[in-house]
Amino acid sequence: MSIVDVSPEVSIAYESFGDPGDPPVLLVMGFGAQMLAWHEDFCRALADRGRYVIRYDNRDCGLSTKFDDHPVDMGKFIAAVSSGDIPAALAMVPYRLLNMAGDGLGLLTALGIERAHVVGASMGGMIAQVMALSCPERVLTLTSMMSSTGESEYGQSSPEAQAVLFSPKPADREGYVAAAERELVWASKRYGDAAVLRELAAASYDRAYYPEGIGRQLGAMILSGSRADALRELRVPTLVIHGLDDTLIDPSGGKRTAELVPGAELLLLPDMGHDRPRELWPELIDAVVTHTG
Repeated sequence: MSIVDVSPEVSIAYESFGDPGDPPVLLVMGFGAQMLAWHEDFCRALADRGRYVIRYDNRDCGLSTKFDDHPVDMGKFIAAVSSGDIPAALAMVPYRLLNMAGDGLGLLTALGIERAHVVGASMGGMIAQVMALSCPERVLTLTSMMSSTGESEYGQSSPEAQAVLFSPKPADREGYVAAAERELVWASKRYGDAAVLRELAAASYDRAYYPEGIGRQLGAMILSGSRADALRELRVPTLVIHGLDDTLIDPSGGKRTAELVPGAELLLLPDMGHDRPRELWPELIDAVVTHTG
């Protein structure tokens, strides 16, 4: 693991797998999740298929830069958004998805990579979309996984999934790890595994427990708005992957993304939720390798 400055304000923690001479694949993680959520075995398996794989921590997560000078009161933020007081909500959040996209592109620059295949999951898919929209000359291909377009009518969470997402997790390690089992609500119905969720939660807690960043990332996601019009003009080769068991971002989010992007390919997986179960890795890796070939 290494840390590099990608701008005067932000340093990004990252890890790479494989031969730097192979086609680069940048993996972008989602809301509140460290790069550990791209499992090391998944990264190595993708590297073994001839890709130079880079995973990293988004700002305000893991070992990357934290924006401690900008605390966000989640209750006040949600109240402002719910009441339509967008100026007040905007004033609470110090950055947007465009800034987070800039971090990923800045990481590529720091590594001497001019162009890369970009694969994003959940909020990471939104960030990856913004990378392709803002700097299409730097994105060889886009893979948007379990994500959406920023339009409120698509990709909605079920009430049960939303309740888990916004439920505060215990601050102690034992409670935090146990609470990870709640995420089965959006996992694969066939392959969802509480032990796997607890293992990731334990590793994440031990590496960098930092709940303060969640409010700022959520604000960036909510306040960045719809990408629908821009996606209609996107000319980067695009693959959209979505699990039909996903209750955190409904499959309509993936379907809408593929509908908007000209020529996009849509892969719907019946046994995937808002997760990447190991049993589906061969299919996911095949899809990414084919798309980035």
